[in-house]
Amino acid sequence: MAAHEFVFALHLSDEPHFDAMLAEVARTLLVHVGYSAAATEELRTAIHAALKTSAPVGHPRCDVSFRAHSGHLQITIAYAGGTEWRTSRPLP
Repeated sequence: MAAHEFVFALHLSDEPHFDAMLAEVARTLLVHVGYSAAATEELRTAIHAALKTSAPVGHPRCDVSFRAHSGHLQITIAYAGGTEWRTSRPLP
């Protein structure tokens, strides 16, 4: 697949209500970029876990970004008032 360079970002005002939507957006994006079904499921599971462990009590606002640059995909989850979670994988 050709090299990808992009940023796709979401601002979620109440993440628990958007859990299913975010899972589907992540799956669609990861498959479009060319990740295998196993890699896609691994990353979706990691994103779901990060959303649950990074959320500070009383701060539902969440920013999620997918950034493809220089042959890697970086995924970032940041809650207002919480810790930032990141992962990076080589693009297929």
